[in-house]
Amino acid sequence: MRRSSRPDPALAPDQDGSERLTLRDWLLGPARQLPNGPALFDALVKRMVAAGLPLARAGFHVRTLHPQQFALGCIWRPGQAAPEILSRGHGVIDSESFQLSPLRQLYIDRASEVRQRLELPDEALPFPLYRELKAEGLTDYFALPMTFFDGKIHSTSWATDRPGGFTDAQIAQIAELMPVFSLILEIHLRRRITLNLLNTYVGQHAGERILEGQITRGSGATVDAAIWFCDLRGFTALSERADRDTLLACLNDYFDCMGPAVEQAGGEILKFIGDAMLAIFPLDAPDACERALAAALAAQAAMLRLNQERRQRGDAALECGIALHAGEVMYGNIGTANRLDFTVIGPAVNLASRIEGLCAELHAGILISDGFARRCAGGPPLRSLGRHQLAGIARPVELFAPSLPAAA
Repeated sequence: MRRSSRPDPALAPDQDGSERLTLRDWLLGPARQLPNGPALFDALVKRMVAAGLPLARAGFHVRTLHPQQFALGCIWRPGQAAPEILSRGHGVIDSESFQLSPLRQLYIDRASEVRQRLELPDEALPFPLYRELKAEGLTDYFALPMTFFDGKIHSTSWATDRPGGFTDAQIAQIAELMPVFSLILEIHLRRRITLNLLNTYVGQHAGERILEGQITRGSGATVDAAIWFCDLRGFTALSERADRDTLLACLNDYFDCMGPAVEQAGGEILKFIGDAMLAIFPLDAPDACERALAAALAAQAAMLRLNQERRQRGDAALECGIALHAGEVMYGNIGTANRLDFTVIGPAVNLASRIEGLCAELHAGILISDGFARRCAGGPPLRSLGRHQLAGIARPVELFAPSLPAAA
């Protein structure tokens, strides 16, 4: 469709009503201070409505970079306290819902726009979404692509309940705002992707520290923490006899038992070292050791369930050891000048690793140091397994194990 050339879209009042800005000026100015994409979109649509655009539904849909999410969406409707947030997993492009979506025309067919009047008989409406919107009383639907700097296509969609639908002038107003909105939204999306990747690869707290500027080698802090170190037993033999895909599946199944237990108890996973995992529970929280022990028991229970499934499939059971220690660690950046790792180091970490190495010898799924035991006031009773001399550790360390079975 041919659009007429227009000046800046209608004026809309600022939130406090103290000044009137064009919507484009608002997007380039105050809108940049909003915290995220949904907040930006919510504020924009409300200003568009205040400027006279008869919007009854609006949305944006963006592809992201996340191990579990392929795309994120935001749907605005009048009267809602906040927009509805949508999340789509990997594989959504092949799903029936996407194949029967008008947005497919933007993403796959590279259409420059999608427009559908909804005041038609249902049989004349080609997509299920159109019939749903018509049932809600909407009269017109309009969608536009947004192309970011990397060439990926994203989209916005707009609907009205105005009899007769949008006018050409209203469509033009919406279209003229989209390049500026797209620019500001991409800034928000890039920050979200950066945070997602940092959280995925270095952990939430470490990611926050990196974004706050702790990126120089040697920067960090000394903290007291409960230290978790776990290792999969027999991994070397397993890697010799299993093919790559089987080996990776075993590791992922095992880490799916360990990782969620740590994260749900408030711990932070810092590193995967082959078949080992290092995590911490900062001791600035008084119950950190109790939560770490509860996480170890939950992880062991998850391993029992996993092994039941493996035996039913005819696969060998997996065994692991979990060591818990508490002490002072250096939490920060180490590495080369150009390749850094945000992690914890120190004698306490080394001790946790040595303790885990005794799990098989002592036939214990969980081993606890005397330093951890002194700080752990709750949880199941602990039974002493005696004092042990560990390689590289000057003093003998008394070790403990939970006196209750992991499934209890």
